[in-house]
Amino acid sequence: MVSTQVQPGPAGLPSAGPARRAGRRPQATEPVVRTLLSSGQRRGRRARTIYWLVFAVTLLLFTLAFLFPLYWAVTGAMKTPVELAQTPPTLLPQEWHPETYRTAWDGLSLARYLRNTLLVVVGAWAVQLAVDVPAAYALSKLRPRLGRAILALMLVTLMLPASALLVPTYLTVADVPLLHVNLINTPLAIWLPAAANAFNIYLLKRFFDQIDEDLLDAARIDGAGPITTMWRIVLPLSRPILAVVSIFAIVAAWKDFIWPLLVFPDPDKQTVSVALQRVAPDVPINYLLAGLVLAGAPMVVAFIIFQRQILAGLTAGGVKG
Repeated sequence: MVSTQVQPGPAGLPSAGPARRAGRRPQATEPVVRTLLSSGQRRGRRARTIYWLVFAVTLLLFTLAFLFPLYWAVTGAMKTPVELAQTPPTLLPQEWHPETYRTAWDGLSLARYLRNTLLVVVGAWAVQLAVDVPAAYALSKLRPRLGRAILALMLVTLMLPASALLVPTYLTVADVPLLHVNLINTPLAIWLPAAANAFNIYLLKRFFDQIDEDLLDAARIDGAGPITTMWRIVLPLSRPILAVVSIFAIVAAWKDFIWPLLVFPDPDKQTVSVALQRVAPDVPINYLLAGLVLAGAPMVVAFIIFQRQILAGLTAGGVKG
């Protein structure tokens, strides 16, 4: 017969023996969330009413702040120039003129400038992926000598203002070193400077660092070289970050203004942002607004179509599991 002896605890109270302590499972503590209102205060009807009222008002204000400029541009294009200039302004057109968009499309030759912009954007996106992905893969997985120093020098370029790089970059594309080729008035003047993007390389490298080395070791054992490993293993796993980099590249190339203005002096080869600025003093304000709406519509449509992929890509790599 085995007897269990209870040891006296503090203040004469019996304490649990080793067997009882071993049988008790520790309870998980919930994380403490600090808010303006405690959980008890939020249970009341008045507190819930005030909470949802503040939430709804805040959401409405932020929505209006983002959507009102778009609404003003879309409806302003359908007003007459006189109505656009009058004070106080009208929220709705007194007379609707939707034909302004058609007139602006034909009169401003937007189809040609949008084709020029699409050529620039697609080329800049393709060249950036062709350069940045192998560079990030080499820095992350191949680990060359002085790799960290090279990455640090790339990141230093992000500290320089973009305006400080305009003159040296322009001189470079106007007379390419060693080749002595003038790239002005060609899409290469935008594609090549956009290729080496330090921020995109850093994003890609950080994502590649999280890929399990066991997968790459298995590919090497099967005889795959560095290029095959990157193409067959790394890139299929990197679709989220590739989507993010693609979004950054496309949006930056589409909305860029200063650099295309410098490298495209020929009006027939200009992008839509440069063309609209060039003709702005000579066209009515409602036609200019219509042109701006049509120029920005492709990016809005692209976001609506690919918003799920965009949001998923922006959070890719945020949690390492």
